[in-house]
Amino acid sequence: MRLCLPLVLAAVLVSAGASVVHADGLTRLPNPPGFEYWPGADPDPAIPAPRAILGHAIGEDIVPSADVRRFFDALAAAAPDRVRIIDYGRSWEGRPLWYAVIGSPANLARLDAIAAGTRELGDPRRSDRARADALIRELPATIWLGYSVHGNEPGTTDAAMLTAHHLLASRGDARVATMLGNALVVINPVQNPDGRDRFIHAERATRGPFPDPDPIAAGRDEPWPGGRMNHYVFDLNRDWFAQTQPETRSQAPELLRFLPQVVVDVHEMGTDMTYFFAPEAEPANPHLTPAQLATANAIGANNARWFDRFGLAYFTGEIFDAFYPGYGSGWPNYHGMTAMVYEQGSSRGLVAARRDGSRLTFRDTVKSQFIAGLSAIEHVAMNRERLLREFREYRASAVEAGRRAKVRAWVVPSAPKPAGARKLAGTLAGNGLEVGEAEASFRACGRDFPAGSFVIDAAQPGHRLLRTLMDPETPMDPAFVERQRQRLARGLPDEIYDVTAWSLPLMAGVEAVPCSALPTVAQRPVGADTRVPGRVEGAGEPVAWVVPWGEAPAVRFLAAALRDGLQVATSDEGFRAAGVDFPGGSLVLRRAANPADAAARIAAIAAASGARVVAVGSGRAESGPDLGSTKMLPVPALRIGLVWDQPTERYSAGWARFVIEREFEHPVTLIRGARVASADLSRFHVLVLPAEGAGYEGFLGKTGVEALKRYVDRGGVLVTLGTATRFAATPSVDLVALRREDSAAEAAKADGADKDDGGKVGSETPPPTVRGVEIDDATKLTALTAAPGIAPTPVSGALVRATVDREHWLAAGIDPELAVLVVGSDIYAPLRRDQGQTVANFAAVDRLVASGVVWDDSRRQLAFKPFVVVQPRGAGMVIAFTQDPNVRAYLDGLAPLFANALFRAPAKVSATRPN
Repeated sequence: MRLCLPLVLAAVLVSAGASVVHADGLTRLPNPPGFEYWPGADPDPAIPAPRAILGHAIGEDIVPSADVRRFFDALAAAAPDRVRIIDYGRSWEGRPLWYAVIGSPANLARLDAIAAGTRELGDPRRSDRARADALIRELPATIWLGYSVHGNEPGTTDAAMLTAHHLLASRGDARVATMLGNALVVINPVQNPDGRDRFIHAERATRGPFPDPDPIAAGRDEPWPGGRMNHYVFDLNRDWFAQTQPETRSQAPELLRFLPQVVVDVHEMGTDMTYFFAPEAEPANPHLTPAQLATANAIGANNARWFDRFGLAYFTGEIFDAFYPGYGSGWPNYHGMTAMVYEQGSSRGLVAARRDGSRLTFRDTVKSQFIAGLSAIEHVAMNRERLLREFREYRASAVEAGRRAKVRAWVVPSAPKPAGARKLAGTLAGNGLEVGEAEASFRACGRDFPAGSFVIDAAQPGHRLLRTLMDPETPMDPAFVERQRQRLARGLPDEIYDVTAWSLPLMAGVEAVPCSALPTVAQRPVGADTRVPGRVEGAGEPVAWVVPWGEAPAVRFLAAALRDGLQVATSDEGFRAAGVDFPGGSLVLRRAANPADAAARIAAIAAASGARVVAVGSGRAESGPDLGSTKMLPVPALRIGLVWDQPTERYSAGWARFVIEREFEHPVTLIRGARVASADLSRFHVLVLPAEGAGYEGFLGKTGVEALKRYVDRGGVLVTLGTATRFAATPSVDLVALRREDSAAEAAKADGADKDDGGKVGSETPPPTVRGVEIDDATKLTALTAAPGIAPTPVSGALVRATVDREHWLAAGIDPELAVLVVGSDIYAPLRRDQGQTVANFAAVDRLVASGVVWDDSRRQLAFKPFVVVQPRGAGMVIAFTQDPNVRAYLDGLAPLFANALFRAPAKVSATRPN
């Protein structure tokens, strides 16, 4: 027998764990000879093998999103009676968003009826118990598996492909027939195609003929911002209730269409970790039910059984909690699904070296995810009736809980914030919640409400999601909180995984009135549209048009008017005209200063932006400054720059860009951090520094710092966000006179402990001995062992109140009190009045915390400290936010303040800037 030398050589290389360079030029890591993900699978030749579709076996290379779709299209073509592919949207970069439904031919033939039947089962107002029992007998259960919400978690998608192929092709896995007969399996293999393809491009760009497992290898050290996030650098696994991004906003209705009983959110984690599944870590959200937790734990137990059989390592009950509702493993729970997270240690490439000396291959990660996915499907199929019945009970109990609740309904008034009220109502509707818009004025809850106000009935299947999103506070388990206090006292970090507060009304700055009875008023259902219709009020020949300031539509109107070349002024003070009271900041467009077709252009901009525009017949105000006053400051046609790339914190940069481009609808120039020192910054009216990642001072160097100072001195507006203010306030930088504080509590402890002073004042060398002290309790020991200059205890994310100086021009149109999401340990000493102005400072200690967990020492120290300051410098100014106002783009109540920094500040500086 003659042997083919290339095949023999390839077999030898594979057995040694070597790579192979394929004809397409790509290096891959072939599977060992005879390797099977599922021994004895006996694939049906009628279903094309992965190699025939992709050119390689699954697990040998990381598959780009377009090839993933090609793979599933091939499966659907081979088994059209068992696979249906459903498109549901596009990513920011235009890549398709889609999922596949796999089931038996009988179930696929009635797919729409199954979805409709599940929705009927989930609404006890539509189906009585007899009908529910009938539906439970005839419906399959549904499981939804979502992969690659983080683009740099590559093995998840390839496991999705393997899972789909196994369900269609395996003749040796006896479970498959039951799986497809008792369950619909929904597989979303690529939730974040933009991030995945960004990751693959960067990894392949560094790949040579020998895959490098070194932890610091370039292929594993992703270039900024990395592949985890989407186009706008958002973490899609935090966006499920805010729904600011198309990848989540368009997927949510699909989950609500099928209402799966089980949702698995499949992830990867650090390379040195093994595999995580339920039970999840503490704390659990109090709105999760015992049945949901039991189901997640039962699936975890089944996973453990299979992992033990295959010799796979795993852990449970650590790190990953179930408290925040914005996770993909969180949000579905509050509609009665049971959602959970899977986490596999990631190879972040074809092979990775672990600290214990072992190597983790990409194939290893695919295998573990594949086994865990099949385990979940198996559990759903084997427990079909129980899961459907528990789903029904959850939804029925939610309606009943809403009927009995102390808060029977909420009313969101349509005034004085019509745009904010509409966005809150539309966001709730996008979350699958029922909201009505009052068709007439009405009285309820002891007060009067105008027509157009929104009514939210608590007695609906989504009641627990309503509570989670609408309540001012979602309480965290007190025992867990106490354990965290004890950890902090021992110098250990807390174990809180994400933010502890997210109340939508608080974050929006919109009133939501709780009512003990359901209001009686005719209502029309509200859809997911979050924008109010714009309009121009008034007739005749106006002298000017005025746009009230204070909500997002006015900002969008200003941005569009400036882009359109219209002349716009902003009022420094409030005034009354045409019978309307206009707040400070309101926009004035004088007819004489604008083109002859201004009326038509203004009407078009109003319609597109959602702004209210009032035509005014006289330039003389009824009170306040007249329309020709010098207090009407011209707004220049702005150029805004945003520092991008290193050394910025990637999320902060993405949030700021998104808010400017998509919420305010104004162009922004992205300036790489490496160009700051050498670029001509004078072309920009405003320069935004997002929070720092790698550290601005070290990255920019003295030359870059001096460039920023020159920019401001010559008339620029520098806006610093979050920890960028830490950079600006560093004494060696001194762009702003703020100074960050050490922990006041630790300083007090040290004073009480009579801590050693290190020798005589002025001594240059430490003495050979130190002064002796007596330690008579543990508190004194803690103080003596504390590191010097320790920061205040970090806050994981809580909503705190800030009070606003409404006399300041930056506060034009701003509420007197704001809800700020505080994260981290940065607290700044008050700014002296001769140095600048504090526009907003945190509230008094007894009113500080609006929602969430703030540790006692941080709460006491944060009170009255600055949130936003303005410091003049040369011809320009620095506007410093000590916390980021753009977090996840869901702090709508802070958006007008950020808009003032961008649009109103340039009107205040003295320099004339280029267009």
